[in-house]
Amino acid sequence: MGFFSTVLGFFGFGVGLAMGLVIGYYLFIYFQPTDVKKPVVRPLVELDIKLLESMLPEVPHWVKNPDFDRIDWLNKFVETMWPYLDKAICKTAKEITKPIIAENTAKYKIDSVEFETLTLGSLPPTFQGMKVYTTDEQELIMEPSVKWAGNPNITVVVKAFGLKATAQVIDLQVFALPRITLKPLVPNFPCFAKIAVSLMEKPHVDFGLKLIGADLMAIPGLYVFVQEIIKTQVANMYLWPKVLEVPIMDPEKAQKKPVGILDVNIVRAVKLTKKDFLGKSDPYVKLKLTEDKLPSKKTSVKRSNLNPEWNENFKLVVKDPESQALELTVYDWEQVGKHDKIGMNVIPLKDLIPDETKSLTLDLHKTMDANDPANDKFRGQLTVDVTYRPFKEGDSDVDTSDESGIIEKAPEGTPEGGGLLVVIVHEAQDVEGKHHTNPYVRIGFRGEERKTKHIKKNRDPRWEQEFQFVCEEPPINDKMQIEVISRPPSIGIHSKENLGYVVISLADVINNKRINEKFHLIDSKNGRIQLELKWRTS
Repeated sequence: MGFFSTVLGFFGFGVGLAMGLVIGYYLFIYFQPTDVKKPVVRPLVELDIKLLESMLPEVPHWVKNPDFDRIDWLNKFVETMWPYLDKAICKTAKEITKPIIAENTAKYKIDSVEFETLTLGSLPPTFQGMKVYTTDEQELIMEPSVKWAGNPNITVVVKAFGLKATAQVIDLQVFALPRITLKPLVPNFPCFAKIAVSLMEKPHVDFGLKLIGADLMAIPGLYVFVQEIIKTQVANMYLWPKVLEVPIMDPEKAQKKPVGILDVNIVRAVKLTKKDFLGKSDPYVKLKLTEDKLPSKKTSVKRSNLNPEWNENFKLVVKDPESQALELTVYDWEQVGKHDKIGMNVIPLKDLIPDETKSLTLDLHKTMDANDPANDKFRGQLTVDVTYRPFKEGDSDVDTSDESGIIEKAPEGTPEGGGLLVVIVHEAQDVEGKHHTNPYVRIGFRGEERKTKHIKKNRDPRWEQEFQFVCEEPPINDKMQIEVISRPPSIGIHSKENLGYVVISLADVINNKRINEKFHLIDSKNGRIQLELKWRTS
């Protein structure tokens, strides 16, 4: 009986459990409240601005504005570098404010103003996003969204009339949207000459100010008054289009811009050393400026003459008269083989008086090493006339339309004359040949031809090469033809291909002093080329 009672009890438990589950489910469904509705899910685009801000009060710019990029890597960088940036920024701030404090203490008869403590705290600023602009100028424009809720400790001690007062800035909060422009971009580290900073909107600045231990910001009405004064003053100084410029290096020296023209007249040579075994030498002169990558200029060859006369004139573009020198080398021309060097000498440009012609008779040396005993041997003399003509600068007549620097104009009353035409080939886009695309640029002007380097297999080449043409008079009626050509591979059956060309009237360049444009290439489907032309008067 015990066995049967156990079996029946097990089946009774199973049946009772099953029936209980069925009845419970039925009661749950039957007595479910009818006033409960499913929540309505609305997409974010249907919500208004106020509702979004209440739901998400700290929405970063890269979420709200698709033009802003997320830059978490920069926040990590600043966080790691902040202890060192804190010290560097505070040190720079002390150096900047030192002359300002000295000027105002004397003005208001204050004994001294000193920083008792100056630290930006342990909390670095954060960047909510960054917008980057690309232009055709030599510049980089960035707009970071900056938020800083810091814990600085800035204590200033003021002593005047035998009294001492202490002011302390704490709990600083700054929300700002600055525009930072690095320009002009130059090929020398740090690769930009100056930093220009503007504010795109009035900043939000909140802080606590303790004076003799009491928090002044707790005074009713004073907080709002101080906020408005700060916003107004900062906006008056730095709200766009007003700019704070911080020079990093001299753009003229960084870019090695032309500063003048050197007129050289190769007059004659006398008593040149005979280099040929049979007959006399066939001399000619090579001349170039040091630190210049342009090819040397040459005189004509005077056959069988040890006392040749040339009276040939040359113009060279000067970029740094303090360090450059005119290098003159006399060669004996040979029909076959290497030309023999007769002798050489140099003329430092710093020894020349501007706009004054200097006639020099130079002894020719084997080398410019003063300790070389071979220089004791007489090799002949070379007579030259040189004149350094710097570009004229009008202090009151400066055109700053050039974003990459300043273009100097001649002052009023300067007679019209020649000058320097500068052509900068920046880049090309969407150029393509039928059989190959190894583009280079050929510039044709007044019978002269210049070429850029060729770039292999590239439809969007970037050259960034500069060419200079010395003009006796303004080329206001001239045109310049610029061609993009594809160089064929060294091994192959195809010849070079023309990828497009453009003809530029130079009247606009002469009148405006500078143009920087992208031109559509003729005979090209979609090709464009960016060119910058400048006119510098002499």
